[in-house]
Amino acid sequence: MSQELADLFDLLLFDLDGVVYIGPHAVPGAIEGIRAAHEQGVRCCYITNNASRPPAEVVEHLRELGIDAAADEVVTSAQAGVTLLGEHVPAGSRILAIGGPGVFAALRERGYVPVVSADDEPAGVLQGIGMDLSWAALTEATFAVTAGLPWIATNLDATFPTTRGLAPGNGSMVEAVAHATGRRPIGVGGKPEPALLNEAIARSGATRPLMIGDRLDTDIAAGNRLGIPTLLVMTGVTSASELACAAGAEVPTYVAPDLSCLRPGTSWHDLQWDKR
Repeated sequence: MSQELADLFDLLLFDLDGVVYIGPHAVPGAIEGIRAAHEQGVRCCYITNNASRPPAEVVEHLRELGIDAAADEVVTSAQAGVTLLGEHVPAGSRILAIGGPGVFAALRERGYVPVVSADDEPAGVLQGIGMDLSWAALTEATFAVTAGLPWIATNLDATFPTTRGLAPGNGSMVEAVAHATGRRPIGVGGKPEPALLNEAIARSGATRPLMIGDRLDTDIAAGNRLGIPTLLVMTGVTSASELACAAGAEVPTYVAPDLSCLRPGTSWHDLQWDKR
């Protein structure tokens, strides 16, 4: 089988935090690798469990780093969460929005009305991360979830990487509401659940996608659950010892130090992860 990138894959699904950038800075090798993929004619889609920012802000960040990207090439867990929410609430409903601007933007672009209080008669709850998420917001979520409203989480990541280390992720905030209410979300938009990847693949019409990430329990597990090949890059949260212990759906197809593996001349056979 040919080892050329374009012969193997017709879409690259990039996780963002820990793969393309950490905070405001590009991950070493990422810009060069993505540019090489573009030059080889392979489509790129940026999928993120981080629901704090709308796609336009993600695109602005990518362009500042030197990556040519468009808004329809960015898919967030907030968007995937809204898709799931539509299975449980009527179109145009009021929805209690817990999180940052990305959560509010995803609701508005699908015609829902985001509200910030359980007293505003919402029909459901969408909970995602926000950098200024407050106790008051979690309290409103607790009231609404206790009342039995449909509750969708954008993702369940316990942490996310920052330039100072790992910070609490949306999963940690969801656990606070779950602990207070005794309930669990009825749906999750982000990885490792399939909604986020399915939405990205459907937009492109791809038939040979590759999932690229830095986390075994979200990125790699998501790709394996869908039956698509996966590439783990060692630029984020996964350590060599954690990789050595990977099992089941968390075993990647390929492993590379960083995204420079996307440049021409890479032997994908050599990148295959042979778990011993």
